[in-house]
Amino acid sequence: MTKYVVKVFVMAAVLLLLNGCWDNKDINHRVMPVVLGISKVDQDFKVYLQIPNPSDEKIKTRIVEESGQSINEIISKISTNMESQVDLLHIKVIVVDEQIAKEGFNKIISAFLRSRDIPSKALFAVCEDDLDEFFAQMEENTSAEGTVLLDYFEKDAGWTPQVALTRVWHLYRSMYSLTHDVAVPLLKLGNSLKVEQTGSGVIKEGKMVSKINPKETLLYNAFNGESTQGIIEVMDIATVKILDDSIRHRSQVIGGRPELLTTVYLKVTVLEVEKDTSEEMIKKKLSKQLENRFNTMFANIQQKESDILAIGQLFRDQLPREELKQWRSKYYPRVNATMDFKVDIQNSGILKLKTN
Repeated sequence: MTKYVVKVFVMAAVLLLLNGCWDNKDINHRVMPVVLGISKVDQDFKVYLQIPNPSDEKIKTRIVEESGQSINEIISKISTNMESQVDLLHIKVIVVDEQIAKEGFNKIISAFLRSRDIPSKALFAVCEDDLDEFFAQMEENTSAEGTVLLDYFEKDAGWTPQVALTRVWHLYRSMYSLTHDVAVPLLKLGNSLKVEQTGSGVIKEGKMVSKINPKETLLYNAFNGESTQGIIEVMDIATVKILDDSIRHRSQVIGGRPELLTTVYLKVTVLEVEKDTSEEMIKKKLSKQLENRFNTMFANIQQKESDILAIGQLFRDQLPREELKQWRSKYYPRVNATMDFKVDIQNSGILKLKTN
């Protein structure tokens, strides 16, 4: 009898320690935005939330807007005025205007990571258009499966290697890294298309300092390990499609100057060709075209002291930490970078090419 009483007492004590689900809210009483927009109006912020509303035929979206002195204050205000609680843990894409990008978004990114209300894997982009107009168009143009922006960055949907994929944690890392900056995609409303990608913003220590075009973004992605498969390169003598790529780096410091030789191996197939064009001519032409593109891009980012290619990472074991602190100002402007393209034509289809 005594043992039985002790068991009942222990079970009752354990039950008192259980928290239960008293503070949980039903999913029907929560709204889950998938896109967050942030713009600057004078000294205040303006926040846009794109919230999906499932219906019988397709997913419609609505845009909720609010202004305030801080993003947390705005979100709190929106939650107060809505019939449901705002849950930001399902944010997939964050879009900021160009003014914020140029002034710097260090405080915004730090707040995201500190509050943990927004996932660190959310994608980040900069919009060159006014966000009022941009989100008005996003509300009107909704795909049957979800939002346009979401499809735009999905690898199994509309993403291409000419679009940079930069997440919140990438930006946070670059803010404190000595040798690694990032590029973020630049968007604007298209004329015939819903969204047009104009290139990428070059970020240095949390601020946008320059821009690169979509073809240069392709090289940025290739340098950072993203596949370039499916991209079509047009020349005056032929048109080819990239089937596969791989990259190798050789780095060394000679006389205090960083030297980098990067070799990119491309497998391509020929889609179109001019008369009397040989395989060797196509290989040389494509290699030269890509090398010139890389040299133009690298001169731009090197002048801005933004290491979006993470070249400094390749020299971390060759320079002491005290010297790495001066990487952007002392060593990076002196980097001698060479990019060599080795082209292998895998298939010319039914096209006849000269053998020499």
